[in-house]
Amino acid sequence: MKNPFRYYNSPPEVIRFTVMMYVRFPLSLRQVEDMLFERGIDICHETVRFWWNRFGPLFAAEIRKRRVQNHSYSKWRWHLDEVFVRINGETHYLWRAVDYEGEVLEIFATKRRDRRAELKFLKRAMKRYGRPKAIVTDRLRSYRAAMNVIGNAADQTCGRWLNNRAENSHQPFRRREGAMSKFRDVKTLQKFAAAHASIHNHFNHDRYLNRRDVFKQNRTAALAEWRQFAV
Repeated sequence: MKNPFRYYNSPPEVIRFTVMMYVRFPLSLRQVEDMLFERGIDICHETVRFWWNRFGPLFAAEIRKRRVQNHSYSKWRWHLDEVFVRINGETHYLWRAVDYEGEVLEIFATKRRDRRAELKFLKRAMKRYGRPKAIVTDRLRSYRAAMNVIGNAADQTCGRWLNNRAENSHQPFRRREGAMSKFRDVKTLQKFAAAHASIHNHFNHDRYLNRRDVFKQNRTAALAEWRQFAV
């Protein structure tokens, strides 16, 4: 792969750090600019916007590629859910597939919440990860209609509290959405939500489940891997 940083004067370490700060944390463009200035890095907030647009999807794609190769357990059980997102006064829907450990597998933004949209979302997720053994959803009828077409309706499970994995996975995105003051179009929503989900997966180490020493080792390994992206 060609070096994606070859036409940039800024060091790759600075670009990676800037993209990580903006996508991972609920910060605005100008807040990232101010925090970098305190560290001796003088760039404009529009540069932050340009860098995340250019490198955010690139880093996220590399994260997804590595996780698809190493996480065969993602085929066991999926949790599917959708969340409402307002864009210019119109309601859009952000579909989400989450594995049994809470890691986001696939993100898909649509204008409708019908069978056609759900079918396209399922085919997209299964093309990348394969067919799961079980799928947990809410009682939206679009799920059952789409699964009848695919032929895995028997694998669907519905329950009031069974889908908490997917429901809780929306919380980091909601916090990030508030810092961005909404989205302007569905393409930007799809692009950012996909990058945010992958980068959040990379740095999510279940702090509350691990001892302090284990968490520190996982965090150090994630940062070391992040610094090797697009090398």
